[in-house]
Amino acid sequence: MDTFIKFTNQSQGRDRIFRATQYACALSKYLLRNNSGTKELVAKLKSLESNMSAGRKLFRLGNTVNSIEAAKRTMQLSDPVLCLFLTVANINRALYFICDNVLWARSVGLINDINKDRWSLNASRYYFLSLVMGLTRDVYVISQLVVQRARDKHFQQRLNRHLSVSPEVAEVVIPQLDAFLFLLFESLKTHPAVALDMLKNICDLFIPLDRLGIYQSNAGVVGFCGLISSLLGIVTLVQPNLKIKP
Repeated sequence: MDTFIKFTNQSQGRDRIFRATQYACALSKYLLRNNSGTKELVAKLKSLESNMSAGRKLFRLGNTVNSIEAAKRTMQLSDPVLCLFLTVANINRALYFICDNVLWARSVGLINDINKDRWSLNASRYYFLSLVMGLTRDVYVISQLVVQRARDKHFQQRLNRHLSVSPEVAEVVIPQLDAFLFLLFESLKTHPAVALDMLKNICDLFIPLDRLGIYQSNAGVVGFCGLISSLLGIVTLVQPNLKIKP
């Protein structure tokens, strides 16, 4: 109970709950779309999804400043590759939140003379770029972990034992590929935060890809991917040790 109270007292925690509910509604709507007996339920789900989206915009009003501060911190990283990827990701995230805040202001009537579609498209572009930078960072970190594992003498012995356990596998699987997959699996197993972050970013990527028309899927895929990434976000918030750093 204490964990739940602590989680819901955070604005990020409430946002994750709202987000999971929003995409759960989107997925449910898609699954029930052809059922004529659930029109009333679908209408309620649509209304709940809209309310969750509007509520999340309120929680995100201060996130622009947070992203700018995060960009300042990542600019101080000693690793030039991480410095570049994370700083660009945070800058694009800040621009996304600016667009999001403007769209919220328009929705409540504070601003009227803006092009909603153009601002929404720009928001999706910045969101997409921030996710691409995040995924690139994940790939970079994973490659470093694999290289470190490959240089470890103790792990080399484990790898040789793995390749010699089932010699008949070599007839089907290329030994080099088998060795790489073993290295990759072992690296991610000992660093679950990287694996979770990469999975979350991949799921999130389907959302702007669909909105920008780069890869057209459907509302079901977007809802499912959004729900999975939201649940992963809840896990990393409840268990900070599973959140990738920096």
